[in-house]
Amino acid sequence: MNLNRASLTRYAWISIAAAVVTITLKTAAYYLTGSVGLLSDAIESLVNLVGGIMALAMLTIAARPADEDHAYGHSKAEYFSSGVEGALILVAALSIAITATSRLLHPQALEQVGVGLAVSVVASGVNLVVALMLLRAGKKNHSITLEANAHHLLTDVWTSVGVLLGVGAVVLTGWLWMDPLVALLVAANIVWTGSRIVWRSVAGLMDLALPKEDLETIQSILETYQTAEVQFHALRSRQAGARKFFSMHVLVPGLWTVHHGHALLEQIESSIRAALPNISVFTHLESLEDPASWEDQGLDRE
Repeated sequence: MNLNRASLTRYAWISIAAAVVTITLKTAAYYLTGSVGLLSDAIESLVNLVGGIMALAMLTIAARPADEDHAYGHSKAEYFSSGVEGALILVAALSIAITATSRLLHPQALEQVGVGLAVSVVASGVNLVVALMLLRAGKKNHSITLEANAHHLLTDVWTSVGVLLGVGAVVLTGWLWMDPLVALLVAANIVWTGSRIVWRSVAGLMDLALPKEDLETIQSILETYQTAEVQFHALRSRQAGARKFFSMHVLVPGLWTVHHGHALLEQIESSIRAALPNISVFTHLESLEDPASWEDQGLDRE
């Protein structure tokens, strides 16, 4: 197992612990106040718990080294985690919307608002600290699982802020309908977040190309090697979780020796790996003078 990737599971455990704490606090806040807005907040934290467990499982799998059945490694497992979490977010949004609609039609007075809001603020603080920790680790280690989990927790924080404002508005105005209305707005925000996470996961499973900035970095490196005798084509890339893949054909004079051509490819591959972390580079040497070299630039040979 890749030790660097395996170490990321500790962040999943932190996320799980935070979810348990916030579920307990927010559920207590709901029972104290009867606020459907706070209930929606607690439901979203339940999704956080399931997402954290899923993240733990997929990070563990993604850290496994390549084997006979998975020659390119297991890094794509991270997309399953973020995809499932995105889907769960959408389910949570639906349940919130149903509960809020019922409360909108049948308003109910809130109780012990002060204590309930104080408990919710503490829960939001826990989520904020953990979210920032996961986001930093996700970006540093190029983990879509940790980034998805972090963005979900940050959404949870903003959701809590909205709920607190809604409950506070009820206290100040006496308009009971504001509580379920805020809950519906929360549900809409959750749908937006969940949809983005699902889309990013699907894009990864469909072998989306590397980000624009990575491709620009590679292009700038190739320009330092390109001459009248050295040309490149059939540049292809894809991202699989934290692992990046890039392949290309390198065309050189047919009179070059294999040793000379191979030495050049080693230099180019080394330069790309030095500039981009977690990338596997595949090169194919071809002769500039051979017409066949120019017939295989597409995915399928002409």
